[in-house]
Amino acid sequence: MGYRIVWSGALALVTYSVITNVAFAGGIERGGYDIDRLFDTSRYVIDGGVTYVMPDRKLKNVKDVNPKNGNLNLTRPNTADETSGYAVPYFSAKIGITDDVDCMFDYSEPFGAHSDPGLNWAGANYDVEQKIRTHNYGATCSYKFDAGPGQIRLIGGGFFQEVTGYKEQLVTTLPASLSSRYDGTGTLNVSDQGWGWRAGAAYEIPEYAFRTSLVYNSQVKYDNLSGTVDLTQVPHIAGIPALSNPALGVVTPVYGSATAPDSIELKLQTGIAPDWLAFGSVKWTNWSVLQSVSFCPKSTRGKVACKPGSAVELTSLDLLYRDGWTINGGIGHKFNDQWSGAVSLTWDEGTSQGYGMQTDVWTLGVGVSYAPTQHVEFTLAGALGILTSGKSGTVVSNGVTYGDEATYSFGNDLVAAVSTSMKVKF
Repeated sequence: MGYRIVWSGALALVTYSVITNVAFAGGIERGGYDIDRLFDTSRYVIDGGVTYVMPDRKLKNVKDVNPKNGNLNLTRPNTADETSGYAVPYFSAKIGITDDVDCMFDYSEPFGAHSDPGLNWAGANYDVEQKIRTHNYGATCSYKFDAGPGQIRLIGGGFFQEVTGYKEQLVTTLPASLSSRYDGTGTLNVSDQGWGWRAGAAYEIPEYAFRTSLVYNSQVKYDNLSGTVDLTQVPHIAGIPALSNPALGVVTPVYGSATAPDSIELKLQTGIAPDWLAFGSVKWTNWSVLQSVSFCPKSTRGKVACKPGSAVELTSLDLLYRDGWTINGGIGHKFNDQWSGAVSLTWDEGTSQGYGMQTDVWTLGVGVSYAPTQHVEFTLAGALGILTSGKSGTVVSNGVTYGDEATYSFGNDLVAAVSTSMKVKF
């Protein structure tokens, strides 16, 4: 004979919505896609929160391998702090339209990245600062119906996504006569927007706190990335080979295209004893769609293909990712009607392939939920993880060479995160 469990639902939502997404994931993932509020048993739910992540990735053994832009090995440190802390906000509202139809609307920042080692390191010709940020506005609905001892829920929805990108790097070192007026850097600023969709299904047996779901989130095509490359900090001087490029000294309108990856995620939770819950998830993300994103002058559009290695390529954002897996598992416990807690362990597979620093990440998460009344709930979660070691060097992909500006290595570094949220339901 099995046992029956009646839950308020708070514990399950703490484990999924807070614990599993508070750290430093692979690729350019930040908050990811989260629709778990759709399963809340309350008719109306409004919640919001923010996660602050503090990675401590340190680069060492940095070597400038392209001294034609100026030998930085002689003048700048061979170490750097690569990342700084960042915040990831989230907001959602769920409405039970009927007993069988639920809809939720949410704002999130599913993808993003920020590196800022600065100008004073031997790899400045590879990276001074890079930033990617997304804004995602989603609407997701479900329809549920009885099936056996539980209910099947069919899920579908769409989302509108905006992206902005920024890149700064040292183009060349300048003689003393010019360095007092120019710093030798160039910057890229681009933006675009696109649409995506999701579809999935879930099976729930509420009295046993059982739920399993499978949800697919589509790619988002950014076919009209546009912006500028600003090289006004590198003067154009005819007769000097390093400074004779006509793109120097001016701002050039550019265009490009990219794709945000699709993903599919399987989640499972079940009661294992009165007031105890086990949960887990497996997610595959198609990070390999992000290789090298080329940017070319708009004046060349329709004349020459803008692709890696093209003669008209002005700059590029090089990622060279492979697909990645994320596996999570944990245990939750309901202490009483007000307090619940959970602990989880997450493994996120590294997506770099000899270039870049996206190695495996192991994260331990702990969270607690406090409900002073039946209408209000507060959550607080923390995570501590290990960014595993590796190195970045020169690689060749599809006949194009990458990583020929700088090489470096890194050890096992720490990442910490804290997340807090508030939910109102009625």
